Amino acid sequence: MKLCILENDLFDAELAARFGGFGDMFRRLFAQAGADNWTFEIFNTVQGQYPDSFDDFDAVLLTGSRADSFSQEPWVLSLRQQVQQLLHTKKKLLGVCFGHQLIALCLGAQVGRAPQGWGAGRMHYQWHAPKWAQAPERSDIALLASHQDQVLGLPAGATLLASSAFCPVAAFTVDKQVLCVQPHPEFVEELSAYLLNKRRAVLGEALYGSATDSLALGHEGLEMARLMVAFIEE
Repeated sequence: MKLCILENDLFDAELAARFGGFGDMFRRLFAQAGADNWTFEIFNTVQGQYPDSFDDFDAVLLTGSRADSFSQEPWVLSLRQQVQQLLHTKKKLLGVCFGHQLIALCLGAQVGRAPQGWGAGRMHYQWHAPKWAQAPERSDIALLASHQDQVLGLPAGATLLASSAFCPVAAFTVDKQVLCVQPHPEFVEELSAYLLNKRRAVLGEALYGSATDSLALGHEGLEMARLMVAFIEE
């Protein structure tokens, strides 16, 4: 399998030194999840990087970003055009956080600020597809989140995979082509703690404290990554 990673952010120097970028984090995660025979190419869309052609890739992953998926920034508008074309050609797509929102937007869903405010730290979701072959008998999943935007309604033709009272559309699929998830399977607790500290004033002490405490409970990012690998290899 050959995966194209569209990396939709540029980490600051401290964060990049510790974790690389979103693309590096996904390469490490998918290797742990059993994607032993996969190859990866990373393109930074903020810098206008794209492959000459997507034809050589089995699937395309859209990463998170600090930007809004509904932004009118030129690079975001260019990315939306690329995704609309990928949807039209039936290329397999994975979307995470910003990528999840942008794909949903291209599918006609409403995306905007989460009415409850920031989602941060370890968050728990109900799993609505226990008969899905990749997740037999699963009823819930816990993942690390960091977002103030979210998908506000399920795209037409999509199947809901995961939800919570805070985030009603936390993960969805469209046929065997699209798999999107709002939280971050690629995050580790150290990265979540860094972002929480950076946004402490914005989050407020109550949310900062509860989100920070939640990191001690662990998360199932690797399990979600295994589902993503199985979806692409299906």
